[in-house]
Amino acid sequence: MNRKMKLKIYYENAQTAIPVTYHLKMLIRAAIEATLDYEQYGNRAEVSVTFTDNEEIRKLNRRFRGIDRATDVLSFPLFDYEGNSDEPPVDEFSGMLGDIVLSLEQAKKQAEEYGHSFEREAAFLSVHSMLHLLGYDHETSEEDDADMRRRQTEILNAMGLSAGGN
Repeated sequence: MNRKMKLKIYYENAQTAIPVTYHLKMLIRAAIEATLDYEQYGNRAEVSVTFTDNEEIRKLNRRFRGIDRATDVLSFPLFDYEGNSDEPPVDEFSGMLGDIVLSLEQAKKQAEEYGHSFEREAAFLSVHSMLHLLGYDHETSEEDDADMRRRQTEILNAMGLSAGGN
């Protein structure tokens, strides 16, 4: 699929702990594209990606989720997927899907803890967040959690970033 014409990503670097390289941006783009392809999302899409540190993501986590600790990634979908709004279903929507806020500091820490590369962790967190932007929620039930984990694994495998790889 020629996604280049259909995907716009707005990057913002709001941290200084870890360099945001062209390679990192292209990896995040590849993870977003792989998720959209896996979900057979053919419409035009826009996503905002903000790179932050643990201090700032902790503030956001406290403000928006009531959890006073740093987390790895936060997703801010622009649409209500429960049918409680007049918004169209995401698969019919064309435009801004939402915001991804990624703590590079936490991603690096987790990569070291899990014994895989920073790149694999950043890609995983981007896929995870994109699935949230597309309406998936692993916190609603055990079945939803298992479904989201399966999707994440299949997407990362398709990227060549399986848990045993990179």
